Amino acid sequence: MFKDSTSVSTLKTPASNTGGNAGELAELLTAWRLMCEAGSMAATYEANRPICKYVHSTSRGHEAIQIATGLQLRPWDFVSPYYRDESMLLAIGFTPYELMLQLLAKAADPFSAGRSYYSHPNSNTADKPQIPHQSSATGMQVIPTTGVAQGLQYLEQINSPLLKTGPDGELPVVICSLGDGSVTEGEVSEALQFAVLKQLPVIYLVQDNDWGISATAAEVRTMDAYEYAAGFKGLERMRVDGSDFTASYAAMETAISYVRHERRPILVQANVPLLGHHTSGVRKEWYRSAEDLEKHAANDPVPKMRALLLKHGVTPERLDEIEKTAASDIQAAFDKAVQAPEPSPETVQEHVFAPAAVTAESGTRTPAGKAKVVMVDAALHAVEEIMQQYPEAILFGQDVGVRLGGVFREAATLGEKFGPHRVYNTAIQEAYIIGATAGLSAVGVKPIVEVQFADYIYPGFNQLVTEISKSCYLSNGKFPVQTLIRVPVGAYGGGGPYHSGSVESTLLSIKGIKVVYPSNAADMKGLMKAAFLDPNPVVMLEHKGLYWSKVPGTLDAMTIEPAADYVLPLGKGNIIQRAHPKDTAQGNALCIITYGMGVYWAKAAAKAYPGQVTIVDLRTLFPMDEELVFDMVKQHGKCLILTEEQLNNSFIQALAGRIQQTCFRFLDAPVFTVGALDLPAVPLNTGLEAAMLPTPAKVAAAISELLAY
Repeated sequence: MFKDSTSVSTLKTPASNTGGNAGELAELLTAWRLMCEAGSMAATYEANRPICKYVHSTSRGHEAIQIATGLQLRPWDFVSPYYRDESMLLAIGFTPYELMLQLLAKAADPFSAGRSYYSHPNSNTADKPQIPHQSSATGMQVIPTTGVAQGLQYLEQINSPLLKTGPDGELPVVICSLGDGSVTEGEVSEALQFAVLKQLPVIYLVQDNDWGISATAAEVRTMDAYEYAAGFKGLERMRVDGSDFTASYAAMETAISYVRHERRPILVQANVPLLGHHTSGVRKEWYRSAEDLEKHAANDPVPKMRALLLKHGVTPERLDEIEKTAASDIQAAFDKAVQAPEPSPETVQEHVFAPAAVTAESGTRTPAGKAKVVMVDAALHAVEEIMQQYPEAILFGQDVGVRLGGVFREAATLGEKFGPHRVYNTAIQEAYIIGATAGLSAVGVKPIVEVQFADYIYPGFNQLVTEISKSCYLSNGKFPVQTLIRVPVGAYGGGGPYHSGSVESTLLSIKGIKVVYPSNAADMKGLMKAAFLDPNPVVMLEHKGLYWSKVPGTLDAMTIEPAADYVLPLGKGNIIQRAHPKDTAQGNALCIITYGMGVYWAKAAAKAYPGQVTIVDLRTLFPMDEELVFDMVKQHGKCLILTEEQLNNSFIQALAGRIQQTCFRFLDAPVFTVGALDLPAVPLNTGLEAAMLPTPAKVAAAISELLAY
């Protein structure tokens, strides 16, 4: 075990004794071959720039630390390489040809089928370390990768059969690789904080080449990663010369052994030269001086490795032969990759989502002899039943733990019933709360997380957009993210500008996530069960004003609570009330398309027009029940879409456009929209709040105008 590294100087790792050991010499020769392959790959790409037209980076200068890391990883481990880690991928066991298929965006690219950049891997093959999908947004991968370690720790705690171990029970480690420039990202801090707090089995490998594109370290940071790590009490740390293979191997051997046995986090800072371009599109000669290039070249790991092997008695001829063979093999692999088929355009829409688990309504929606419950209790009971049935299910977020059980009591008693390893609080870390679910899902944990108020979801949008929504698509279906993200929304009773927001339009602009918005207790429970079982990311918007039916006119949000077996598939709308067939046939009726609180505004307004109003509750905003919507519009010829959101550039305005495009020949009037005023925030004063929001009176006025057409 290490000493308290916050008060000691750099940990000096002992160099491995490679002399006289045939096995270690073989490892050195393997490393030499991999370095030669990586160097030949970089040279080949540079010589064929018109063919290698997609932006890419190479590992020149970083080879020693990457190969030293990759050679020591085992199939039961997890690793998140970053975009310059091709040498690590070679050491893990991927062939140059496989990497080139991604370089050239070919159909047989084993990672993304031609959808993502070079050295953006993901893999779930049994003979290699697992590589969940991650983005190239530098630093963003640290939260999902820490989520992997969080998930592994939980699987260990419950002795889950999902935990993969070595043949002798060796526990997995997680390695998160990143560049030095990304350490300044705020989300890296969130991840490190959580890793240290929970003592997670993760290694943060920081490859420090002193450059962040054209910015030097001196320009953009006050400390390096090793110094930064000192601020996280309990995070062990090491420095190593990442250009020296022997030192790098010893350092990573020490770090991996520490994490594998002690199950605690560590940060390893590896100082390396940058010998290639930042990317193929950002050339080093544009911004780096000859002096700087010469300084980095003097630290090249390749001649260092050659000198080490010569010292151990390997002949120059043997080393030259390995280098020559590598160059020949790389050229052959490149020629083969160039000829490989391109992806078929017909595949472009594949793997946006994994197939839904629930496709039909089933179970008992209205059990006999049961009393009505409020929506918040239906949700609470749904989560409890889920956690009883699925040991992989966990719940975390701000204030959901044992003391409070959520600021709306939506998690009340769950902490006591399931324990602090399954239900626990987090800090104010929306990015971590949301982003960690990608890593948790990758190891088989099924997270339910909560953002306390919709207004505070925005710090988590980076993870939702960059990591979670793209994972299934860019991994070609290998890593869909199963996560249920609960978000209380909506305005009532003077919640004010930071506790009353509606965010569905912003969420719906993200492709690759599903958005659910129930309006009553039965739908809440059925949709929550289906959302949990869905293998894709689902955001459930829950209107605070409907939680307890305290808002006048919302008593119908209370329903008989469905049985534990009840599920309601996403993407199925519901007809709340129907206009009289005679009025519909004579053109004297309209349909209102709405959701959430809009259902109750519509019902109240429709009382003044008996028999003339059909109300459709969407229930799921994406996927949306377009068939039901279009059918109702075609039957009635007049349509009003109602939302609590501000109208301008909103989801319902987009829906109005789709309705008019699809149903134009059936319309007897323009599609009307009713929503909140276009203000930046919901004002605190209740009178101003009421002036901003829709009301039954405002809806009734729109109904009157629309029926008059």
